[in-house]
Amino acid sequence: MEENTNALDEIHKGACMGQDAIHFVLEKVEDEDLKEELKKQDRDYQTIAKRIEKIYPKYNEGKPHETGSMTKAMTWSSVLMKTMTDQSNSKIAELLLQGVNMGIIEGRKILNHKKLDKEVTEIIDTYVTMQEESVEVLKKYL
Repeated sequence: MEENTNALDEIHKGACMGQDAIHFVLEKVEDEDLKEELKKQDRDYQTIAKRIEKIYPKYNEGKPHETGSMTKAMTWSSVLMKTMTDQSNSKIAELLLQGVNMGIIEGRKILNHKKLDKEVTEIIDTYVTMQEESVEVLKKYL
């Protein structure tokens, strides 16, 4: 039961972090195609987070973990610094890809090494697949 809770917490944090990163860069994006893709990814993260929030009470009385305010502030300042002189599609795609790759790694590690309930596995698999699809889209903007 605890493995399910930990896995859901990790993926929920990843989805929240993905949303935060998109919100931080979205105002810097001028390319309409990239902007629409990021909005789609944001909706995908929201869907994952809602799915987790829906089943979480089955595994834990509390709420799933989110990114803390310190992590959000560090992410925001990092994005701000890294895009201060370069706000190109390439730079924004590069920054987002770094986070997406971390999400894929974390998700795959959970899927490969933890014994989880089927519904938890399905959510994590959906999350990883979404992340892998994001990589393919973002690579076009490098």
